[in-house]
Amino acid sequence: IVSEKPISRYPVPKLDELPDDLRHRILGVQEKAGFVPNVFLALAHRPGECRAFFDYHDALMLRDGGLSKAEREMIVVSTSGANNCQYCVVAHGAILRIYAKDPLVADQVAINFRKADITERQRAMLTFAEKVAANSALLEDSDYEALREHGFDDEDIWDIGAIAAFFALSNRMANLTAMRPNDEFYLMGRSPRGSSS
Repeated sequence: IVSEKPISRYPVPKLDELPDDLRHRILGVQEKAGFVPNVFLALAHRPGECRAFFDYHDALMLRDGGLSKAEREMIVVSTSGANNCQYCVVAHGAILRIYAKDPLVADQVAINFRKADITERQRAMLTFAEKVAANSALLEDSDYEALREHGFDDEDIWDIGAIAAFFALSNRMANLTAMRPNDEFYLMGRSPRGSSS
């Protein structure tokens, strides 16, 4: 059952009211996912900012580098949990479960990555990401050295920090607008593929 509750405290435009480029972008996402994630519709309230947001999102999340897709999503889920952002934890938790092929990892990382079933390398990554998201003024050389000891290079460190910083913005916008996660996200990636449950 799809909720009838509003997805944002701000007006949400209809797809046919949007500029062509945004409408086509959103329809492309709908075709791939099977539904339109509410973040697209909520942020389309301001089309120029919506475009910039998703361009930056794609530049960070789709680029090649030393972080896997699952690790990028892990950063989002962990820092969004620290920032109490329901939308991003639920939406990116679904994506993380799918990329990691693990129905448990997103809930673990969202609540307390230090207790999650992840590698020491990933734990170091999330320790750094959380500091960027919550208290970046306190970053010091030892934080970077801790990542280098786990094989992260300077470009990887930029990725970790930039993803944490970008989603700190996203978390705050989602909370500002009271953005509601799509009901579809909650069950995605919960059961292994081929499972009847």
